[in-house]
Amino acid sequence: MNAARLLGALAGSAARRPRLVVTLAIALAAAGTAGALSLRPSAAANTFVSSSSRDYRATQRFYQSFGEEPVEVLVKGSLQQLVLSSDIERLLGLEGCLSGNLPASALPAEGGVHGPCAQIARAGTVKVVLGPGTFINEAAEQINEQLTVQSGQAAAQAKQAEHVVTAAALARGLSQGEARALGRQASRITTARFEESLAAIALQYGLTARPSLSDPNFTSALVFDSSKPAGTPKQRFAYLFPSPNLALVSVRMKAGLSEASRRRTIAFIRQAVAMPQWRLQHGGSYLVTGEPVIVSDLNHSITRSIELLLLAVLLVMAGTLSLIFSGRPRLLPLAVALLAAAITFGALALTGSSLTMASIAVLPVLVGLAVDYAIQFQSRVQEGLAGGGDRAENIRRAAALGAPTIATAALASAGAMLVLLLSPVPMVRGFGLLLVVGVGVGFFCALTAGAAGIALAGGAPDPEGVQAPAYRRIAAVARRHRGARPPAAVRAIHAGLLWIGTRASASWQGARELLRDNPLNRLIWRTALVVAVRRPGRVLGVGLALAALGWGLDTQTKVETDITKLVPQSMSSLRSLNVLERATGVGGEIDLMVASKDLAKPSTIEWMSSYQSAVLGRFGYRAGRGCGQARLCPAFSLPDLFKGQADSGLTASPAQGKLSQGQVSALLSAIPPYFSQDVITTDRRVATLAFGIRLMSLQQQQHLIDQMRAILHPPPGVSAQLVGLPVLAARAGAQVASPWRRLATLIAGLAVVAAVLLVAFRGDRRRALVPLVPIVLATGWSALVLFIVRVPLNPMSVTLGALVIAISTEFSVLLAERHRQERIDGHDVVQALRRSYARTGAAVAASGVTAIAGFAVLTLSDIRMLRDFGLVTVIDLSVSLVGVLIALPAALTLADRRERAVGWRRRERLAAEPTASGRERDGVLSGAVNRLLASLPKVGRRGARASARAGFRRASSPHEHS
Repeated sequence: MNAARLLGALAGSAARRPRLVVTLAIALAAAGTAGALSLRPSAAANTFVSSSSRDYRATQRFYQSFGEEPVEVLVKGSLQQLVLSSDIERLLGLEGCLSGNLPASALPAEGGVHGPCAQIARAGTVKVVLGPGTFINEAAEQINEQLTVQSGQAAAQAKQAEHVVTAAALARGLSQGEARALGRQASRITTARFEESLAAIALQYGLTARPSLSDPNFTSALVFDSSKPAGTPKQRFAYLFPSPNLALVSVRMKAGLSEASRRRTIAFIRQAVAMPQWRLQHGGSYLVTGEPVIVSDLNHSITRSIELLLLAVLLVMAGTLSLIFSGRPRLLPLAVALLAAAITFGALALTGSSLTMASIAVLPVLVGLAVDYAIQFQSRVQEGLAGGGDRAENIRRAAALGAPTIATAALASAGAMLVLLLSPVPMVRGFGLLLVVGVGVGFFCALTAGAAGIALAGGAPDPEGVQAPAYRRIAAVARRHRGARPPAAVRAIHAGLLWIGTRASASWQGARELLRDNPLNRLIWRTALVVAVRRPGRVLGVGLALAALGWGLDTQTKVETDITKLVPQSMSSLRSLNVLERATGVGGEIDLMVASKDLAKPSTIEWMSSYQSAVLGRFGYRAGRGCGQARLCPAFSLPDLFKGQADSGLTASPAQGKLSQGQVSALLSAIPPYFSQDVITTDRRVATLAFGIRLMSLQQQQHLIDQMRAILHPPPGVSAQLVGLPVLAARAGAQVASPWRRLATLIAGLAVVAAVLLVAFRGDRRRALVPLVPIVLATGWSALVLFIVRVPLNPMSVTLGALVIAISTEFSVLLAERHRQERIDGHDVVQALRRSYARTGAAVAASGVTAIAGFAVLTLSDIRMLRDFGLVTVIDLSVSLVGVLIALPAALTLADRRERAVGWRRRERLAAEPTASGRERDGVLSGAVNRLLASLPKVGRRGARASARAGFRRASSPHEHS
């Protein structure tokens, strides 16, 4: 009673001040819309993996050391034409631009202070750039530096040899001239030995002069494998030259950037790549891709698509409401729903949050639920207004009578959605929390803005048809001025509008009748009100069998988690990624972060090398054939530095393949920072072992990662952990796609709904549990239909199991409570069902069909993720609506029969224990009844008993069973 009085007072107050309430609602809608438009989508790692998880923390440490996932700039074209021509200098300039390391004096010639190169430098968001131009240039400078050092050492050795030999000759009594001649000879020998080593190096690299970027002989010897066909790059440089027709520039951004900074940096990279001074002159071209680029493009594409589809959804829902809903004004529920959505997403903006993939999906779900609350409330008010009287008072009474039921249904639906907070995936938790808040806002808006709208719509009488269509208003004006003959043009316009309006009205009315009365509708209503009432046990038995089949098959429903199949196939970054995978067999990168107090130990380096070989061999990689169909390929890692230095001939090769501590220290000291910064930190405590991974589903990624972890046994004092975006995405995908987790979520949702209803109905188990019957069945039916139509779930639609419970709860509770009120009013079971379906059922059908029509628009999207989400939602909503309409009458009928049977048995027990004064009379009556039954045939006895029980049921007061 207190809740009814409070809700009634709230709606009544809004109805008495409708203009003020509507003005406030418009202001809130405008502010909320402005806030919602400021929201930006986010696909950051902490939206799909908890920031407290071990993998997330390790990945963030890795990003701090080496930068985030790389943006890849693909250089397409002949590798020989690229590196053996002046194009390599243009590529070097582009790499310098992308790194933000261009000197201020060079900026005017390379875009100016407002160009992308200067923007990247000022932003300071790029941590490291690894590309072919810088690699060759650094290699040349390193060789020159080594040559300079060794030349100085050779000169010092020659001078030392000359001095030692001269002194020894003088000590042996030779003359000054002879001693000096021997000294000069020793110097020449020492110099000759150094020149022999230089000749070997020159022969290896084809050097005729000091190496440089513009020397094609040096570049060819450095990049290409002489033992293979011309133009084949060396396999150990695959991270730079993955194929004879492709080169890679990897740009890693700094860790901890905001989504806006990351998005701007990617835009600057694209602008820089398009600058004319970096345009290749020998047929090459640039493509920008990589996981950060695809995620950014996906966010933009979904946002743009949502904006267009939302407009179409609103138009479709408005048309459907106009056709289906009989309340006035017809579009008020949609306006209330949009108000609730604006306030909800405006509040999200105030918290400083961003949109995730899941929170974008809240919008159509919230609009559908809020439309249902507004329709239910408006239908109750229309019933109250039919009797006349003060409009505000009627609205208050209608709210006091019907709003508690709507509130109970909304509370139970919110409880079902609240179960999503148990999900390990943050964006799923955010989806559930935002939807719960939206449900509360939608219910409040229905009671306040909805009440004010209804009050304003019912003003003074409308004798002239001001609310009528335009052609009717023109006709009314013409009748009022019948004495004066209007001009011919006015008469022609009037006639045309009258003709168009008459036919449009007839077509509109025909469409409305077709939607309201068609064979499918008649079949559903007949099944619900005839078959389900006559054979409730059979209907529920068949429904339970189908639901059980659906629950079993739900474990086999496919969850599509391959992001390349869910995003728009027209995205340039996705096409570029496909080019990269076709050329290299690699579409992403998994990193093994190795940490220790000192990684510069031979045992650690050798373990990393052996683990790399074991993992690559296990997943199909062979050095002779390259990546091919292997699931993992080598990427730039710490062991590669030692292979490269040993192969260069500029440092001593480790004897018999074993490294000594001195060699490790010398090699790490000799390696330029440009090469080492991507694989080992300056303090030598963190290093990386990287692997290229093919594009695959998240389930396949998780299986591969589990296998890599199974053979991961680092030496004592060394920790090793797989990190990176593929690791985080695979973990989230495995959690979302788990059928057992979905089943547990459904069970928890049903338990919460039952608990909420038991509390709301003060422990009345019949009122609380009977509406659960169609809810439970609907979860299995929707799973069965999804399996039959073979629509795969995806990261957006996999959370909609809770939606089935929420929508089914809404429909079931509203209908069950309306049936209870009709029974209290004195109607029998069938009459109460018919009256409930004619009033509340019609409103339920109107809101359900409106929401279904709106979601159906999403199936027209070119984004498969949205298209499948819309189709799954349409199926879930349709099954929830039809399932509740059919199964609830059967459950109510069985519950009524059981209660009557319990009452019959109670009265029989009371009759078997008569009072002392009435025993003789009851004995005479009992004997007469027994003699009457004995005189009837056997079948007749059962019929008589059935007739007697039926008569007793008719005589029972419905007030006792409500």
